[in-house]
Amino acid sequence: MSTVPAKPTPEVRAVERQGLDVIAEVDRKGTPRGLFWPWFAANVSVLGLAYGSFVLDFGISLVQATVVSVVGVAFSFLLCGVVAIAGKRGSAPTMVLSRAAFGVRGNRLPSFLSWVLTVGWETALAALAVLATSTVFTELGWDGGVLTKLVALVVVAALVVGAGVAGFDVIMRLQTVITVVTAVLTVLYVVLAAPTIDTAALGALPSGSAQQVIGALVLVMTGFGLGWVNAAADYSRYLPRTASTRGVVGWTTFGGALAPAVLVVVGLVLAGSSPDLRAAIGADPIGALTTVLPVWFLVPFAVVAILGIVGGAVLDIYSSGLALLSAGVRIPRPVAAGVDGVVMVVGAVYVVFFATDFLQPFQAFLITLGVPVAAWAGVFVADVLLRRTAYAEAELDDRRGRYGDVRWGAVALVLVGTALGWGLVTLSSPVWLSWQGYLLGPFGLGGRGGPWAYANLGVLVALVVGFVGTLLTARRAVRRQESQR
Repeated sequence: MSTVPAKPTPEVRAVERQGLDVIAEVDRKGTPRGLFWPWFAANVSVLGLAYGSFVLDFGISLVQATVVSVVGVAFSFLLCGVVAIAGKRGSAPTMVLSRAAFGVRGNRLPSFLSWVLTVGWETALAALAVLATSTVFTELGWDGGVLTKLVALVVVAALVVGAGVAGFDVIMRLQTVITVVTAVLTVLYVVLAAPTIDTAALGALPSGSAQQVIGALVLVMTGFGLGWVNAAADYSRYLPRTASTRGVVGWTTFGGALAPAVLVVVGLVLAGSSPDLRAAIGADPIGALTTVLPVWFLVPFAVVAILGIVGGAVLDIYSSGLALLSAGVRIPRPVAAGVDGVVMVVGAVYVVFFATDFLQPFQAFLITLGVPVAAWAGVFVADVLLRRTAYAEAELDDRRGRYGDVRWGAVALVLVGTALGWGLVTLSSPVWLSWQGYLLGPFGLGGRGGPWAYANLGVLVALVVGFVGTLLTARRAVRRQESQR
């Protein structure tokens, strides 16, 4: 009687050794439903409450702000869901699979953009965690000064970098714990903050123009799904090839969008009820939220704030390390995560100890990088939708293979989309970005002081240029790639 050898059980590793390599069949595991946990945990942060204030700052009504928030969050995470399909098909990181659209070396441009974006998010999240800790300590009557901030930064950096170095298995376990704890405490926060709601003040919020609505919509998109789209396949790559495509899209979108959609709407109600709260959020988005809490809940609030922020930063540092490798830096993945951690700490030190305001540089970061990232996302999402078969994994590293060295059409779409996009956005600060908005006048949109100045139209234009341009020009090339054996 013959025996059939048992299928090896996937190994759970303390430190993941996978870098840009394709995930082996034995290591593919799980179901699309499992994608809910990392995406929900990364986006259940109380930072979502602060976005309610950011949206209302565009001068729109509660109804307009609610529609903008829900639509912006859902649509932007739907883009992540589509990109996640590529992970299942190719079992490689997002910025490796992007080589199919841009070529092996042509993809170094979007890989570098991806690295800057994710490291920027790591820095912002780490700084927020430190600022929130300091504010909570001060509210409790303890010392919230330099020493507290330094200790908080060390703890946050250790958690984020440690999980980023450990890799996929540790991150998935950590995110499950973060999800449960943060969700429970966030619900309790909302219950405690509910008495501060002022329905009269909410009803008095004036309606905004179409330009103001569009500006708020784009801010929500760049602050949520577009900030994750370059990492969306990094977790679905561990799924078996037989996993449901609809499930991958659905669970990624649902997991990412559920918490932000609820939190931003709650944040709208809280910020719309209190002009003082709205003003305070600009300087310290998380810490300002403590002003509506009883003292006894400040410590649990610190826990929920830091855990939620760490959950997002952990996913960012994992993906930023992969992006750094994809950009051509030849070091092991854990080392890349460590390098990104150093950059994160340096950036957080600047924001915490030297910057005078958080909101202005944060918005500048979102919009300025949001333009080229939107152009790349348009190209890659269209490329994923055009494909019908799995990627030729071995050729994703081969410049002479079917995907080529540089696909100039895709590169050109990103460059054109970025040039158009930067010409259609403006920022009040910092001064060194005042050159943006150079197309608002020539295009008849009123110039840098006109009604379209802060509509952030350039992000949408870049996304459309990349998406439509790829659908129109790349279909034949994709079919040719898929027909090769």
